[in-house]
Amino acid sequence: MSLDPDVTPPPVYQHSTADIRSRSSRSTRTQSFSSSTRNQPQAQSFNPIPGGARSRSRSTDQSIKYVHPFPPHMLNRSETYKSNGTKNSGRSGRPTLYPSESSSTLVGSALERKMRDEDPITDRQDTGSRLESLRDHMRQHELAYYIVPSEDSHGSEYIAPSDKRREWISGFTGSAGQAIVSATTAYLITDSRYWLQAREQLDQNWILVQAGSVDGPKTWVDWIVERAENCKVGIDARLIAYERATELNNALKPKNAKLYYPPQNLVDLIWRDKPARSREPIYVQPKEFTGWGSNEKLAKLREWIRKQRPAVPSYSKAEPKPSQIQVATLISNLSCIAWLLNLRGDDIPFNPVFHSYLFVGLDSATLFIELAKITPEVDTYLQSIGVAVRDYNDIWTFLRRKEWGEGNVIISPQTSYAICLMLTSFRYTVLPSHIEEMKAVKNETELHGLKNAYVRDGAAFVRWLAWLEEKMVQGYDITEWEAAWRLTEYRRKNKLYMGLAYENISASGPNAALPHYSPHKTTARMIDRETPYLNDSGGQYRDGTCDTTRTVHFGRPTPEQCEAFTRVLQGHIAIDTAIFPEGTTGAKLDVLARKALWQDGLNYMHGTGHGVGSFLNVHEGPHGFSSEVSLVPGHVLTNEPGFYNAGKWGMRIESALFVKHVRTKGQYNGDVWLGFERLTCVPIQTKMVKEVMLSKEERQWLKDHNRRCLEVLEPLLRHDKRAMKYLRREAERGIGIAGAGPGGLTIDWD
Repeated sequence: MSLDPDVTPPPVYQHSTADIRSRSSRSTRTQSFSSSTRNQPQAQSFNPIPGGARSRSRSTDQSIKYVHPFPPHMLNRSETYKSNGTKNSGRSGRPTLYPSESSSTLVGSALERKMRDEDPITDRQDTGSRLESLRDHMRQHELAYYIVPSEDSHGSEYIAPSDKRREWISGFTGSAGQAIVSATTAYLITDSRYWLQAREQLDQNWILVQAGSVDGPKTWVDWIVERAENCKVGIDARLIAYERATELNNALKPKNAKLYYPPQNLVDLIWRDKPARSREPIYVQPKEFTGWGSNEKLAKLREWIRKQRPAVPSYSKAEPKPSQIQVATLISNLSCIAWLLNLRGDDIPFNPVFHSYLFVGLDSATLFIELAKITPEVDTYLQSIGVAVRDYNDIWTFLRRKEWGEGNVIISPQTSYAICLMLTSFRYTVLPSHIEEMKAVKNETELHGLKNAYVRDGAAFVRWLAWLEEKMVQGYDITEWEAAWRLTEYRRKNKLYMGLAYENISASGPNAALPHYSPHKTTARMIDRETPYLNDSGGQYRDGTCDTTRTVHFGRPTPEQCEAFTRVLQGHIAIDTAIFPEGTTGAKLDVLARKALWQDGLNYMHGTGHGVGSFLNVHEGPHGFSSEVSLVPGHVLTNEPGFYNAGKWGMRIESALFVKHVRTKGQYNGDVWLGFERLTCVPIQTKMVKEVMLSKEERQWLKDHNRRCLEVLEPLLRHDKRAMKYLRREAERGIGIAGAGPGGLTIDWD
């Protein structure tokens, strides 16, 4: 059966059923559902973090079942995170539909996806027995402390279910934080983004350490260094990067303490029902999307290796020995491997990467990966580019035996310390990742793909905004989860859609004051008409990764909300229109986004923007508005200032930009001037903007942006009357809302 025009696809996470009911037809069930929103937790303050408002997609409660929202023709591709496809749900029939429910507008597979969407309620874990089992192993190794990090063996920002050791041992599901267990006490160290969530999820066996608080440590490293003395501190060497291990070892040495690396992860030894690693097949990302073939990328990498100076002391005048020559590089970062080989996978939610290591020598290359993931097509492809394949775990035998022969191996500072221990200090050189630098600079094909992806994603966003506004005007109650789900359904229809780029952030009222908040189906708040509603989301497409935030209001905003939104908009415009010379870093431009807010004593405690991948990770380095890396043409990054009124409401405007050369009037020093071009094509609601606060140039920018959205999106939306009506109105309407007239009468531009 075909989908109703009102319908759209599944989110990348599973929750329970959400209702949209007309106010005139609310039942007892509706009132019961709404009451769950009255006990929403108060928003907490937000510590500074690099990147953007969403350093990672997060949820404020309960563990999530991840779903792969593939297009209909690809539903059989992956079982990595339980596809919401059309498989039999095991139910005898569809549940009863009530006329007032939003489900009544759904047909076919869209209805199945929604009704089967689960949101298991997880009780607070009693971790006592787990901790005692862990301490038994700690005693065997005479450890005073054992650290359980959030990261995996590849330093990934997002990790697979099988790598969520810290979550399993503590019950805390936030994506940032370290668990540290002593002989008598267990500690969870995390920053202010997660204090509320940690208090709700940690049981009586744990103590929350508030990193960044007035009396708390700055980081978990400071905390352990302050306490560890004359003892051994255990950690899995695979889960700590070279740079962090070196820092910690140097800090512990004066206190006669040291890091100790048990041969096996102690949590793995007691985690009986640990999920299996994904064995989903990998696939080739064609050159039509990448622009460069893998052979070209490998050649550039080998050229860079040859240019690196031998590992000899700077004062030495002797000829370097063969053992000191740089002959290879070992890559453990998953997105770097995927980019370099033009391959993609399904191992980690929201990220098309696969668990592997890649060793690139001057004449050969070896990919260490679970062999079940290699299809005949991929095997033939790898042979064509000169890449041999070995089992994932063979990396340790390969390193121990020094199978590449004589010469030094280059690694990045983020490489796991276990690899450094296996190589020994005489066989490796630590240098910044050259692949990260190459990957960050998008070529013409990648930029073309990103432009197309953002147009399609923008069209889905506008269709959804038009639907949401219409339902709100009609008096329906819509939850944050329902709104996010509908947007994913619209995206799912897009050409080349592969899934979500991160977990939807859909927030109203006090939840919008939490920059990382993601709703759950059973606990989501109703979108209200008194505060701004914020949606931060994006799709993964074969030709690009999208990341967009828009904040809208469905009632009459207060003067305070309008002033704050206008300041945020001014910061957004200041970054978008910035002109700067070559050599300028993102960090130097960051102040432009904050200047208008600072004038009113306002601020936001997260980064202004981060790099974005090309059908890869939504967060990409090394550039960004918190980075000291110089911006160069081809860099893609987000522009996302915001303001968060803790416990009340929040707002953010995010668009993606790419760096390009621009011509200036003076052209001082020649063709050295750079600026941005906007990729995002979603109108910015003008209702919350105070026109008198804008300059002439800022007013024109806002009008031009919304008119451009109409011009670009009209070909994709001309057959959707509701979307076109919304788009035209946003392009033509005035700025702000009219003041109250005689008798308190208010008039909106609508």
